[in-house]
Amino acid sequence: MGRVTERRRTIRIRDGAVSTRPDTLVAEEPMEIRLNGKPLAITMRTPGDDFALAAGFLVSEGVISSAAHVRSIVYCAGATDNGSNTYNVVDVQLAPGVPVPDITLERNVYTTSSCGLCGKASMDAVRTTAHFPIADTPPVRIEPALLAGFPDLLRAAQRVFDRTGGLHAAALFSPEGELLDIREDVGRHNAVDKLVGRALQDGRLPLSRVILLVSGRASFELAQKAVMAGIPVLAAVSAPSSLAVDLAAETGLTLIGFLRGANMNVYAGEERIALGTEV
Repeated sequence: MGRVTERRRTIRIRDGAVSTRPDTLVAEEPMEIRLNGKPLAITMRTPGDDFALAAGFLVSEGVISSAAHVRSIVYCAGATDNGSNTYNVVDVQLAPGVPVPDITLERNVYTTSSCGLCGKASMDAVRTTAHFPIADTPPVRIEPALLAGFPDLLRAAQRVFDRTGGLHAAALFSPEGELLDIREDVGRHNAVDKLVGRALQDGRLPLSRVILLVSGRASFELAQKAVMAGIPVLAAVSAPSSLAVDLAAETGLTLIGFLRGANMNVYAGEERIALGTEV
């Protein structure tokens, strides 16, 4: 099975001094997700939490919304020509009666951090396939000062990042500021899928009273994943995309970008932020 980190020889140059030493790198390997034995998608990921990753991906795609929809998730033996198990192919078997989506060439995709469709068709697809409309009643309310501390809490909990400096992270926080869960991966989208997949396996969907924090930017795809899991607040330490803002405004998602210390931009859903003054 692939390891989370690997060691590689490197030449270090520091202030003109040259030395040779091993360096710790984050592992990156492809994982193929199969649905009822048929290839559905391939994602480049950091090994670990693979079953949660597959489950979360299927939640994001609108295929499943409950642990009861999954009969089994297994690694596929014989995935290579010599019959060995690479632990890089995962097959999700749906429970009897769960509709199987049409797996066409359009759905059989190579997944990257920037994948996803564009424009109105994407938002229409999210709206029509979302099992959990955002419905935090009473609405989640969070103080900006509390939000300001989340990035430091996220960074402090990134164990693999400390060794490699090469991982994204996604975390769930309570409105009271408690760190509920964190996952790391070479891809932001995978880290979120691992969070959502674990929540599905634990029977915690929809995630209607949490804040999702992601390292890096807030793409349309990450906003989509938040909406599909019923998450009311998405915060990112960097910029959102225009389509992410459009999706947030349409679905009622609170979207925060450039969350850095006491500074942040609220792009949609400001009613969940205790601003204290009229804007």
